Amino acid sequence: MTGEELDADARAELRGLPKDLAARVARHLVMAGRMAEEDPELAYKHAKAARRLASRVGIVREAAGLAAYHAGEWADALAELRAARRLSTAEDAYLPIMADAERGLGRPERALDLIKSAEADRLDQMGRVELRIVESGVRRDLGQLDAAVVTLQIPELRDRRLRPWSARLFYAYADALVEAGREEEASDWFARAAAADRDGETDAAERYAELEGLEILDTEEIDGTIREAQAVVAVAEALTAVEEADDEAEDADGEAGDDADDADAFAEAVAADTGDDAAAVALAEVEAEKDAAEDEDAAEAGPLPATAIAFQPAEPEVVERVETPEEAPEPVVFREPEPKPGRDEPPAE
Repeated sequence: MTGEELDADARAELRGLPKDLAARVARHLVMAGRMAEEDPELAYKHAKAARRLASRVGIVREAAGLAAYHAGEWADALAELRAARRLSTAEDAYLPIMADAERGLGRPERALDLIKSAEADRLDQMGRVELRIVESGVRRDLGQLDAAVVTLQIPELRDRRLRPWSARLFYAYADALVEAGREEEASDWFARAAAADRDGETDAAERYAELEGLEILDTEEIDGTIREAQAVVAVAEALTAVEEADDEAEDADGEAGDDADDADAFAEAVAADTGDDAAAVALAEVEAEKDAAEDEDAAEAGPLPATAIAFQPAEPEVVERVETPEEAPEPVVFREPEPKPGRDEPPAE
């Protein structure tokens, strides 16, 4: 990791630092971003390290505030985000997080002050939706359950197209309905939230199942259980085949080898059908037991006496005869007899 993974806007804010220092800060910021969901505590440590190196850079204070928020450090999150607002031009974007941090500190009135501030009017659509979600939670904290429901009845709630905020908005609305005692409506909105939550950020499916009295089955766990059961059956059947082969071997030695081969073939077929490592282990166990049985039989029989060795005469050596094609006779040529010297030529007709 070099720090180049940081986005271009963030790197631009670090240009005022010396090159080596900027690289160190960038690496800490990258790690803080990567570990925010997986390990918030570690992410916050990286953000604090970056803050110690560059406390006058707005993007660094913003990262520290966000990391503190995810780690549940509400007071630190507020302090860092306030500093980021002073140092950065994108100050209004932090408003929903700051209001939620005030709520986390048990100060709903201060949260409402931020929600109703003039800065809230400058938020973009996503920021306004997030602020409404926070306000609904604040109303619930104050015991205003019906007001919490009404707060979320905004045009974005009825949008037929999925937006980046749809899953969170649907979930918050369903949660407010539950608190207001409207479980039937809440069940419908939890179902919508589950459908919109393609990344699994919420437990909407579980909440829906809980309200409907359903049980969610882990399909991966079920598949694993089925594979284990198939492997166990494969082991049992393969071992049974080996035992049957051994029993038949006591009556007829010639048939034992064939039965053992059948057991091996059966185990191999099971391994191919199940496609599981456990089936392969079963096949290995079958082969090991067969080899052990053969070794025990050899040990019980002991070495053969010298008189038990039968000598057989050597088989006569068969010499293959290589046949060569017969030579074809030369063709017979008949020639006309040559005239004897001194004899006149026959007269011409």
